[in-house]
Amino acid sequence: MKFRRFLLTLFFSLTCLTQAHAVWIWTPQTGKFINPKWAVKSTPKEQLEYGLAFLEGKKYKEAIAEFKKLIKFYPRSKEAPEAQYYMGKTQETLSKPYEAFKVYQVVIDKYPFSERAAEIVDIEYQIGNQLLEGRNKKGKIVEVFIGGDDRVIDVFRTVIKNAPYGKYSAISQYKIGLYLKEKGLYDEARDEFEKTVNDYPTSEWAKAAQFQIAMADTKRSANPQHEQKTTQLAIEGFKEFVKSHPESELTPEAKNQISRLRNKESENSFVIAQFYERQKNYKSARIYYNDIINKYADTVWAPKALMRLKIIGDR
Repeated sequence: MKFRRFLLTLFFSLTCLTQAHAVWIWTPQTGKFINPKWAVKSTPKEQLEYGLAFLEGKKYKEAIAEFKKLIKFYPRSKEAPEAQYYMGKTQETLSKPYEAFKVYQVVIDKYPFSERAAEIVDIEYQIGNQLLEGRNKKGKIVEVFIGGDDRVIDVFRTVIKNAPYGKYSAISQYKIGLYLKEKGLYDEARDEFEKTVNDYPTSEWAKAAQFQIAMADTKRSANPQHEQKTTQLAIEGFKEFVKSHPESELTPEAKNQISRLRNKESENSFVIAQFYERQKNYKSARIYYNDIINKYADTVWAPKALMRLKIIGDR
């Protein structure tokens, strides 16, 4: 009777397994039923090749599952970092750049001596560019993380951390500044550009960062009535850039910015002079109008100041 019950139980178990579309095999070595579909291959090499076959067949979910299985069962094998690397490749193929970045970084953090390390730094830098520009490798729009979600910064900072004196370190630092500048965070952007100049003074990006520092100061000087000191700081920054890099392709733009900012400074003085004039404080008004004529003769406000002095006369 007991034997019949065992056979019935076995029959119904196998029937259920068949209905679940799973093939189970009894292995005397383990004393268990094993589903080959879920089992790990006998060597890490075979397991890697199995995962790659899914990747090549564009079965990405299955590929990731097999790569994870390799890492779980063969964590110390030379194929483990390769599996981690190909998981990153799979995420890239799925147009998930930031997820790919996180997966790639595990190779460097967990397998620092992997032969893929230099290649991964290169890939991470390219991912940073994709996020910064808002496009993936196929030209499709990807999410650009504005506001509090600074994943662009996270990627570039990681590139710098991975290879602080590598070929992407200076430009990554510079692009952090660009990202913050585009977000309107000019104080923070200025700090990052200064870091580029200080940490990588011989890099070509130090020159560009020096220009961007002055541009950040320009943005910080909001209107003619305020931020006069910031405007002066920007002018000095551009003047220093022109002096240090007279042959730079950015020098003409720096000179244009100097002219524009000087015009802004003279406008500020003109606004103050008009205020005193409306208050009938002609002595103070004359001081500011004369200051415009003497210091900003090359601006559009100099002839206007001269005209106002003639109108005021000896009042």
